[in-house]
Amino acid sequence: MERTAIVTGASSGIGAATAIQLADVGYRVVLTARRADRLAQVADEISSRGGTAIAHQLDVTDRSAVDALAASVQRCDVLVANAGGAIGADTVAGSSADDWLAMYQVNVLGTLNATQALLPKLIATGAGTIVLMGSTAGLISYEGGGGYVAAKHGTHAVAETLRLELCGQPVRVIEIAPGMVKTAEFALNRFRGDADSAAAVYAGVKEPLTDADVADAVVWAVTRPAHVNVDLMVLRPLAQAAQHKVHRVL
Repeated sequence: MERTAIVTGASSGIGAATAIQLADVGYRVVLTARRADRLAQVADEISSRGGTAIAHQLDVTDRSAVDALAASVQRCDVLVANAGGAIGADTVAGSSADDWLAMYQVNVLGTLNATQALLPKLIATGAGTIVLMGSTAGLISYEGGGGYVAAKHGTHAVAETLRLELCGQPVRVIEIAPGMVKTAEFALNRFRGDADSAAAVYAGVKEPLTDADVADAVVWAVTRPAHVNVDLMVLRPLAQAAQHKVHRVL
């Protein structure tokens, strides 16, 4: 039976790029996200490259919908739990609890929902792989990032704990933690459509990472031999030495 990869948050950015690259190396890809029209575009792109993709509209925070997805697929060899995102860049003192909750729900509980629902099928393949899309924000804090940092620390905790709990089972747990990635929507969504604020994040940075760069790392990790687990891969552009150390030419 054809190897199947399920990618959440696959309608744009890292998720879309990862789905395309997994299809390029032979996976049948199930694309999931909330925006059906964008999923259809990604599926068409995969088809035009000779791959196989199925679009499935999904909100990962809706557990019943995630369970229905899991019931609808015959097998799952790879789960890329990519759905996530940041809202705002406010201080802890000045931030909204609603924003924090929204980030926790998608970055942590959405990851939990997908993992729990699909884990039996991942185990059943005899060589399953779970990829959790973390962030350098899940490893170190920075000013103005409290809610997102807390959520991505949660994602990191899920990855580390799950790896311990699955020891002895035929399932790898891989965490990819990108630093500065310039995608079409991440910063724009974070700043609620404020294009100037979004552009300022990357101002003067010659070459931030791209969604394709991160997707390439995901595919590399997934395609290692089944006994090789890439526990944690941290990716940053050359210009970013740390969260607080970025070379800018202005």
